[in-house]
Amino acid sequence: MNKFYWGNSVSSMQTEGGWNEGGKSLSVYDIVEPGEFNSDWHFANDNYHSYEEDFDLMKDLGMNMYRFQVSWSRCVKDDGAFNEEGFAYYDRFIDALLERNIEPMICLYHFDMPLSKAKENGFLSKDVTRDFIRFGMEVMNRFSHKVKHWITFNEQNLYHMPMAFKIAGCLQANHDIQELYQIFHNVMYAHCVLCNHLHDVSDGKIGGMLAYSLVYPKTCNPKDVLAARKWDEFINVTLLEAFAHGEYSRDMMAFVKNNHIDMRATEEELNIIKNHKEDYLCFSYYASNVISAKQIPDNTPVNWYMQYGQVRNPYLTATEWNWQIDPDGFRIVLNQIYHRYHLPVFPIENGIGVQEEWDGIHPIQDDYRIDYHRQHIHAMQQAKGIDGVEVLGYLGWGMIDILSSQGDMRKRYGVVYVNRTNHDLRDMRRIPKKSYAWLKKVIHSNGEDLS
Repeated sequence: MNKFYWGNSVSSMQTEGGWNEGGKSLSVYDIVEPGEFNSDWHFANDNYHSYEEDFDLMKDLGMNMYRFQVSWSRCVKDDGAFNEEGFAYYDRFIDALLERNIEPMICLYHFDMPLSKAKENGFLSKDVTRDFIRFGMEVMNRFSHKVKHWITFNEQNLYHMPMAFKIAGCLQANHDIQELYQIFHNVMYAHCVLCNHLHDVSDGKIGGMLAYSLVYPKTCNPKDVLAARKWDEFINVTLLEAFAHGEYSRDMMAFVKNNHIDMRATEEELNIIKNHKEDYLCFSYYASNVISAKQIPDNTPVNWYMQYGQVRNPYLTATEWNWQIDPDGFRIVLNQIYHRYHLPVFPIENGIGVQEEWDGIHPIQDDYRIDYHRQHIHAMQQAKGIDGVEVLGYLGWGMIDILSSQGDMRKRYGVVYVNRTNHDLRDMRRIPKKSYAWLKKVIHSNGEDLS
């Protein structure tokens, strides 16, 4: 019987801190100024200094996997030299996980472009893409003998949406359709090169990851249905097709041809994509959305559809951040990926962000978080037991509170409270919430006890 993975997922900039320690170079996040509803990224939850305490909590919960990021700017200096202090930090970090029987999963890029590379235009640049490949290969060469699970890019399909220019570290860009598709392709090429390299140097396993964007049509009007299908094709399917079959969606490539888009894709790059191998398919899932074709202006590229067409779903409740809670959607996504591509499926981010304040005495009574995870784990079990989906594990997002993706400490996902705010670091004490005991029971029963 294969091991089922229960665990936690994070990024480096949302957890580590230590922004100017250990020879680290600046990333684009290190220069962000704090605002009313965001912190700077200098301290995060101080994982750089306190990771062993957090690993002890994960061990107590029964977790057997931790997906974290190896920071490019911590490991490579601005002049391109490898930073041995940075690599030594991650070496200790990985060993501390293994000592607790927690398997590491490494992510190589989670939006924090080194500032020096952002000035060269990030993943819009072929040179920067090659520099990232060099970094990724070095991480694999050093750690693949003891790290057996990998992803390259967090939520890779985000590079096919308007936010791509920010997360790809493009400080100077036209933000047009040509550049968007160039970024998308450069990122896919880098992913495939690194997949092949890992398989060449180790017995490790690697898979692509997307933020599965499940979108329902607003009505049964064929125009709404078509808009939802086109969104799925361009944002989810074309990435999965390249992961599983080595070619972009024919629908997307017809759009590229008809609109004279120059992806700057070479034959060599396309051949590497064609001949790479994935071991599993990963995704994040938090909520679903609905699209109305009526609201989308004529001739809008599909990649921009949700800028105009997103509407609320009257059948679902939403978080205070307007993310609509849809555990059935989680089951749908698991089925769509597995039954189309027949590769093991690995949900490696799932959770609910809520504003919470600790009173200094009593554990936070987060029954809403228990309910969210219970429903989603149950939906996953239905996908496995009823629908026949091969699911490798279930990793929650930020199960020890971290800064949100916008740097907002108010939005908390964890079963452990970290005692800091956006502008007051306090003592960063770790305090288990009510959901901690519940999740511990779930994991120790291997998901059998969801009560």
